Amino acid sequence: MAVAKVIEITSASKKSFEDAIQVGISRAAKTVKGIESVWIQEQKVTVKNNKIDEYRVNMKVTFVLN
Repeated sequence: MAVAKVIEITSASKKSFEDAIQVGISRAAKTVKGIESVWIQEQKVTVKNNKIDEYRVNMKVTFVLN
């Protein structure tokens, strides 16, 4: 029987939401092994001078414990 853990992380990108997600997963994978899934809990942007400055995502990362 496997046991999983869920952590919450926030990631950002100047390009897109998809890039912010990939940045977050890539960074999490450096210290967390066995990532099984990611749930995008929230998406938001920061605005400067009436334009999107940064895309941000809050996500929950599920991984299996050894």
